[in-house]
Amino acid sequence: MEYPSLDKPKAGAIRFNTDSLQLEIYDGNQWTGIEATSPSLQTGGTRGLLGGGYSPTPNNANRDYIDQINIDTTGNAIDFGNLTDGRRPGQNAAGSRTRAIWMGGRASPLNKNVIDFVTIAQQGNATDFGDLLTGRGSFAVVSSATRGICALGSATISPSDAAHTNIIEYVTISQTGNAVDFGDGLTNAFKPTGAQSQTRGLFMGGYTPTEINTIQYITMSTLGNSADFGDLTSTRRGAAGGGNSVRAICAGGERYPSSLAVQTIDFITISTLGNSQDFGDSITGVGRGGSVNSPTRMVFNVGNYNSSPSGLEYIQIMTKGNAIVFGDLANGRWGPAGTSNGHGGL
Repeated sequence: MEYPSLDKPKAGAIRFNTDSLQLEIYDGNQWTGIEATSPSLQTGGTRGLLGGGYSPTPNNANRDYIDQINIDTTGNAIDFGNLTDGRRPGQNAAGSRTRAIWMGGRASPLNKNVIDFVTIAQQGNATDFGDLLTGRGSFAVVSSATRGICALGSATISPSDAAHTNIIEYVTISQTGNAVDFGDGLTNAFKPTGAQSQTRGLFMGGYTPTEINTIQYITMSTLGNSADFGDLTSTRRGAAGGGNSVRAICAGGERYPSSLAVQTIDFITISTLGNSQDFGDSITGVGRGGSVNSPTRMVFNVGNYNSSPSGLEYIQIMTKGNAIVFGDLANGRWGPAGTSNGHGGL
């Protein structure tokens, strides 16, 4: 059991967290994990993986592709491997320094409960990890160095948009097995997006069934319900979420009934509470896009759901401004879910 300190620690103080079994340093505001490795050592830079998705051609099918990029450079993605089956993952990917996992996903006529994983440094196909509590689609995922946490969305065997849920569940990324209950969300939003620091997870936007601008948050190392954080600059669903340990980004999304890709990009300082602010714009707009993140960059998939988009754009997370062209996916589609070995929760 961990006991609180009698005095506020000084910046640079070190402790061993008996809950996470991790050595931590106090940065003046919060305790953060000390890592004995880095993306540069493991993969020659921060490696981003984008898995799953959907494309109308050929055959209007859910896809099992996993694409790989080096976030620190620009250029086209290359093929990494395949998920255990094709599905529209939405925002359902989590990652540690070593593993990437994809949790559930929408695949008509049923939502999936399967959890897959890969070793980020080794190209190849995904392996079965375990199962979610129920089939789940169109939800948000956040992750720390130890936990992958999925929240909200649709949690029935039917992918009906009306079957919304506020359930939050989690897995321990280093240990294969089934998900367990974490708590409940403030809303039962469908198609929210997630972002995280090393301590907090944020769930942003969605619809219930009207689109919302709500931002809610959890403390990832504990169990419990989410709490109100603030509001986005506008209502939307299906945005690309990401950022680093300081700043969360909500890029694009779509609005009913047109489902046209939104260009607006918002940012939030994760350690505070409050509303998002304008960051800039996507060149093309993000409609149900996925993202991957390094400590400095966010790369996201752009385009509209009724095409087979392949474009990738990026921003510098700590510098406001419009997005820049990065390259293309190896396999064009919308809705792949992304994670990396250098995102904000690590």
